[in-house]
Amino acid sequence: MDNHHLLPVAAVVAVALLALRAAGYPTYPFTVCGASSFYKPNSTYQAHLDLAAATVPRNASASPDLFAAAVVGAVPEQLWAMGLCRGDVNATTCFTCLTQAFLDLPNYCSYQKDASVYYDACILHYSDVHVLSSDDNGPQFDMSNIYNLGNVTSDPARYNRLLAALVNATADYAAYNSTRRFATGEADFDLQPHKVYTVAQCTPDQTPAECRRCLAGLIMTSLPAFLNHIGGRTLWFNCTYRFETSPFYNGPAMVHLASRSRGAPAPAPAVQPTVGTPGVAGGGERKLSVPVVVPAILLPIISALNLVVCFCFWRRRRSAAQVKKPYPRYSTETEDIEMVDSILIDVSTLRAATVNFAESNKLGQGGFGTVYKGVLPNGDEIAVKRLSQGSTQGGEELKNELALVAKLKHKNLARLVGVCLEQQERLLVYEFVPNRSLDLILFDIEKREQLDWEQRYKIINGVARGLQYLHEDSQLKVVHRDLKASNILLDANMNPKISDFGLARIFGRDQTQAVTNRVVGTYGYMAPEYVTRGNYSVKSDAFSFGVIVLEIITGRKNNGCSNSERSEDLLTMVWEHWEAGMVTEIVDPCMGGSFHEGDVLKCFHVGLLCVQGNPAARPMMSSVVTMLGSDTVTLQAPSKPAFLSWNTAGDHGLIDGRV
Repeated sequence: MDNHHLLPVAAVVAVALLALRAAGYPTYPFTVCGASSFYKPNSTYQAHLDLAAATVPRNASASPDLFAAAVVGAVPEQLWAMGLCRGDVNATTCFTCLTQAFLDLPNYCSYQKDASVYYDACILHYSDVHVLSSDDNGPQFDMSNIYNLGNVTSDPARYNRLLAALVNATADYAAYNSTRRFATGEADFDLQPHKVYTVAQCTPDQTPAECRRCLAGLIMTSLPAFLNHIGGRTLWFNCTYRFETSPFYNGPAMVHLASRSRGAPAPAPAVQPTVGTPGVAGGGERKLSVPVVVPAILLPIISALNLVVCFCFWRRRRSAAQVKKPYPRYSTETEDIEMVDSILIDVSTLRAATVNFAESNKLGQGGFGTVYKGVLPNGDEIAVKRLSQGSTQGGEELKNELALVAKLKHKNLARLVGVCLEQQERLLVYEFVPNRSLDLILFDIEKREQLDWEQRYKIINGVARGLQYLHEDSQLKVVHRDLKASNILLDANMNPKISDFGLARIFGRDQTQAVTNRVVGTYGYMAPEYVTRGNYSVKSDAFSFGVIVLEIITGRKNNGCSNSERSEDLLTMVWEHWEAGMVTEIVDPCMGGSFHEGDVLKCFHVGLLCVQGNPAARPMMSSVVTMLGSDTVTLQAPSKPAFLSWNTAGDHGLIDGRV
């Protein structure tokens, strides 16, 4: 966009921003850039963007809701823009923030049609797709920002209960008591930090029920990671909430709560909001009473296992021509409680089951925590993943696994048995698989003799079917992002189960790829487009699967590099033998030549198809399952695999502690 169109207001904006930043306005905004479509300089789309930049800040700042949306032009160059300011800022601040957003965003997301920016005082989004608040929470972005990490009080459990109560009460007020869908909250605490402040907001075009569901999705997915901290905020396109232990909003609080220690005199009654209950005739209402709310308020946090995935359905990109679909059915409060009761496990039970997490029961250790074997009182064997205390990455892993594994049901996925969030512990309980992970057998000189060809072929097929379910057949579309031999568990019958969904991401049904600037994964398994550009998709999972297939056949681990000064990597070796027609010579000798040559050749062929450099050339997992299960399907000739040198990856500094 040519910024000279906005020069008449630029000077005013620059002066106003000095005052905003002095008051704590973020110096660096959070931005999300779409990667699917671009516009050209001086194009029709740019002209539409210029027009939106001239109207949205003015209209939003003049609106009582501090909200404005604009649709400019016609498809395919149509632009939809939305600006929302925080409900406590004044019109001048709103205008200044959105004007600056229109100046900044085209620079951050150069010539990209879909872009979003989040400031402390406002949010701006524009796109060539009209997103409806009723069926989408905007770009594929869920940003969390924690301030001043660390324990804050001598009684963190009571602080966390008060925090959860205040956040939920503020969300209730924003949804049901404010036509602007905005609320502020304040709670008194009789220990340090003494005060907690909150803000909750939705776009005002949402109904009360839509707003509350949006906020519930944020709270359930992020609040567990915020516990024991003195500040945090999470943003979605259509709603946001934030809390701090120091004041950060303007004006008085709309919601007041208080907490006191046991046995202390009751404090003076606090002002309590009256919240209308949807569906109650005659304007039925309920009072928010802390003695009732606080003990039970953590249930919504943990019931993310039942509800969070529902909110993920909203995070889909739809074209303007698509018919609006109804909301998925949400469970009732009784069902939520039953769901929680069915999966919650006391920390004392898990301590007893693992003999207080004894070293002798340790099954393995990963980037985010340790896994222990345990035995429940009924005799069932379990594997307990104990996430590292104080680890932000562990919190992200927890949210992903709660949101995904609890809803995804397939015989080739690890089954979640329960969860525990007590006494600073974050524990995920899985079914115990006696043969542990594939890598511990496949890459052990002695143990891999246990794997005959029939078992290896079954593992390859099972992993393919598990991925097909994740990518194509489940109610969600999930990209695993960390598929490797150590994340393939083997049960007593050597059936494979895909595990570790901490890095997984949910895609919209029509979404083909996403981009991240924080690449995490394991050398040798990551697709080259992911390592070098941060692009990931179901096809990057297909690449990882192809590597695993070649490892299973040969019994060799891919070292992830192609460099003449180093040992030859697995993909190079397989490709050279394939071209020479001698690929059966590199089959794992531990099988003693006892294998079905046709099946082995087919698996080599499928593995090479999956590790091609061009993601579009890699097959979908449903096609892989068909190839593996049929002797009549004609497979296309593979091209040379993608290779990645250590120097290429090292120059970008892309691997983040998961090697």
